[in-house]
Amino acid sequence: MDLSLTESQQLLQHTARSFMEREAPKDMLVGVQRSDTGLHPGWWETAAQIGWLGMLIPTEYGGSGASLTDTAVLFEELGRGPLPGPFFSSAVLGALLVLEAGTEEQKRRLLPAVADGSVVLTAAICDPRTSWGAKGVTLRPERAGDGYRLSGSKPFVSDVMAATHVITAVRTGDGEQDVSLLLVDANAAGVGRRRLPGFLSWQGELTFAGVEAPAAGLLGGEENAGWAALERALEKAWPVLSAYQVGGCQAVFDMTVLYSQERRQFGQPIGRFQRVQDHLIRMVNFLDGARWTTYEALWKLESGRDARSSVHLSQALASEAYLEVCNGSHEVHAGIGSSLEYGLVKHTQMSRTLLPFLGDPLWHRRRMADALAW
Repeated sequence: MDLSLTESQQLLQHTARSFMEREAPKDMLVGVQRSDTGLHPGWWETAAQIGWLGMLIPTEYGGSGASLTDTAVLFEELGRGPLPGPFFSSAVLGALLVLEAGTEEQKRRLLPAVADGSVVLTAAICDPRTSWGAKGVTLRPERAGDGYRLSGSKPFVSDVMAATHVITAVRTGDGEQDVSLLLVDANAAGVGRRRLPGFLSWQGELTFAGVEAPAAGLLGGEENAGWAALERALEKAWPVLSAYQVGGCQAVFDMTVLYSQERRQFGQPIGRFQRVQDHLIRMVNFLDGARWTTYEALWKLESGRDARSSVHLSQALASEAYLEVCNGSHEVHAGIGSSLEYGLVKHTQMSRTLLPFLGDPLWHRRRMADALAW
């Protein structure tokens, strides 16, 4: 098992890192924290021009047909920011959902627009007062001629303020996995959206007040097939999300090591104190565990091996690692780490937001155990 990067992946890594240093420096990332979308127009335009929004989209649909590992290398660098905006929501999860669930006509209509950035997708899955999983989809649409009418809400929808279209999970049958996916125009009559307050990174609430969804918006054209397609898409999307979290871990660790070398107390750098070293060692252990399980999962997916247990393990570890590395960094930095301008808080907020995103670590460990016992 060779988890080293190829020459082309190293070039992609260098390009992405240069982009982050030049186009998304710390002061700019701090500055967008209070914006509704977290997205600077220049970031989106540049990403579309150089093909980042279409990496997972096959060439016949207007993308570049890159591998999952290529995409993960990119997202690890974006996670160093962490770069906000619907890059994962649209270019990864949204694109994969259309690929896994859509008809040929839907793929040819939607995916080129996702790749060029004119269509921005996000996914609204679980409903209020529910947990993650198929049982968490409770919104039932009414029949409206050949289409559907939606009334209700979806909380914790990532990047909903930036989206042009929302892939919405609805319950269309009585079985546990009888879920369908409807493509809803985010600007349609009756659609409401707002950014949720609190220590969250661009999570929003989506509301429907008699929203008309045409039959053409049913992904795949068949009811009750949505959850199976969602699981296929997530198996590929989770390791890319894990790579983004690994990038965040690496940036926080680097920031903390540098601070421990520069901050002096009692006439010496604080990095010489055993308690500070304990925090750094714990941080690097979390970082390494997240990185290597993530790239092992990607290797298994791309080599055709059964990757189910590895995918869930990597996402459980990456989510926990990001949170714990941020915790350790705050212990080392003390007061200065709580300053918004310093740049650590944006990672801390993102780590808390992503911890339960698309399944919390406990849920992933249970699914990992199911895969190993199967």
